[in-house]
Amino acid sequence: MPLKRGGFERKSKESQEIPTCSLADIAFLLLIFFMVSTRFRTDRERPIAWPAASSTQRIDEKVQNILNIWVERDGSVYMNDQRFAMEEVSDVVGPLYAASDRRLIISIRGDRQVEYRTMDALQRELVSVGVVRVVFATELEDRMSQGTR
Repeated sequence: MPLKRGGFERKSKESQEIPTCSLADIAFLLLIFFMVSTRFRTDRERPIAWPAASSTQRIDEKVQNILNIWVERDGSVYMNDQRFAMEEVSDVVGPLYAASDRRLIISIRGDRQVEYRTMDALQRELVSVGVVRVVFATELEDRMSQGTR
């Protein structure tokens, strides 16, 4: 009687399916890894001389409901680390304000040496799209927020 395949026969056969019992564990581990290792982008601080104030009120609002508008000494306007012309401010802020159900707070962070006409033009742009919640950041507020970081 001839021997099959040299006399050895496999007891278990290879499965054609991918084992799925640990896929859920792997997916959750990947999810946790990406949640822990992800850094969310925040606005960079602009080099401005903060205006002085004798008192200030802290804004108790979620960060996603605050839009910082930086105005530098030369009158250039920055939002989300991008420079905008003064005429473009209403085009950017208007849809954001409407999408937030009018909960968005605009924080104007202007340099101490910014001309009054620049701040007035910025306020007119904001009023033209119906923004009513505007605050002006000061040196005292900046010092208060640095203590909590």
